[in-house]
Amino acid sequence: MAMLLSNAIRLPKISYTAEGYRNEASIGAALSRLLPAHSLTRQDVFITSKLAPRSQGYERCQAAVAASLKALQTDYIDLYLIHWPGASGLEPDDPRHAQLRADSWRALEQLLAEGTLRAIGVSNYGVPHLQQLLDTCQTAPHVNQVEVHPYFQQKELREFCGQHKIHVQAYSSLGTTVEVSPLLVDPVVQQVAQEVGRTPAQVLLKWALQHSLSVIPKSTNPQHMRENLELEFSLNDQQMALLDGLERNTKFAWDSRVVA
Repeated sequence: MAMLLSNAIRLPKISYTAEGYRNEASIGAALSRLLPAHSLTRQDVFITSKLAPRSQGYERCQAAVAASLKALQTDYIDLYLIHWPGASGLEPDDPRHAQLRADSWRALEQLLAEGTLRAIGVSNYGVPHLQQLLDTCQTAPHVNQVEVHPYFQQKELREFCGQHKIHVQAYSSLGTTVEVSPLLVDPVVQQVAQEVGRTPAQVLLKWALQHSLSVIPKSTNPQHMRENLELEFSLNDQQMALLDGLERNTKFAWDSRVVA
């Protein structure tokens, strides 16, 4: 966190994802301590948090946002996402998922109107989930955060989001974090990395950026953090085509397409 904030002068904003993984309190405490130390204010930091599946539903969603605000020690959240289209404790094909996530969205729309949330979105939503939401919502999601990388490109979903002006944010851009990611050792990725004089991770992140995706790579390694910011290079058409050709329909994260 300290290293990220130290780069805020050269970056428009620092984005830190507080994804509801029981880390909001620690992030809030760190920001309250580190922002003044780096002569920064709350406006210099972009905070994202997510609604956990156990908190789906109108009242529970409102309570969850209030708890996030308290833990993060802030009076607003820049981007708040529904983490998963399903609710905890229900079978994947249970029709109640649709109603609960619709109720959660109503709560987010209200909090957006009040200014408590500056932008709202979803995560792991497929085309059917998005279409259901668009059929009933007052405000379309600003963001859909989903798994995207050369092995799992989600072209249909990305096209749908583009048609409805929903920004796609990619997670797992480098593949799995379990042991060695096959993407990082893929011969094509390594070939392109050698051609441009960058690391395989930088190539994968740049591939996503050149497809108009934003990326949220996670690292606790200071060198990797710096490399994740050093993406001021371009992949040519041939290199992009090589990476596009790696599609395998291979997911590394859970598959939300089974959720009704």
